[in-house]
Amino acid sequence: MSHVYELNAAVLHRGQGPQGRVQIEEPKVYTIVQRMPVEADGRLRYRIKSDKVERVVTEDELSYCQ
Repeated sequence: MSHVYELNAAVLHRGQGPQGRVQIEEPKVYTIVQRMPVEADGRLRYRIKSDKVERVVTEDELSYCQ
């Protein structure tokens, strides 16, 4: 498995609500700061950052920023 998004790429993050339900709020723009190793569950993870927030998310929560 290889990562889809490159370092420093601008991406949209779709937040997830309780129990994995997609939240209604607008996606926010973040920058990829690190590609994380593949976890035991097989999903690819990234460390992303905005002006004030840094978090680790799975690839399926991201989309390209246009």
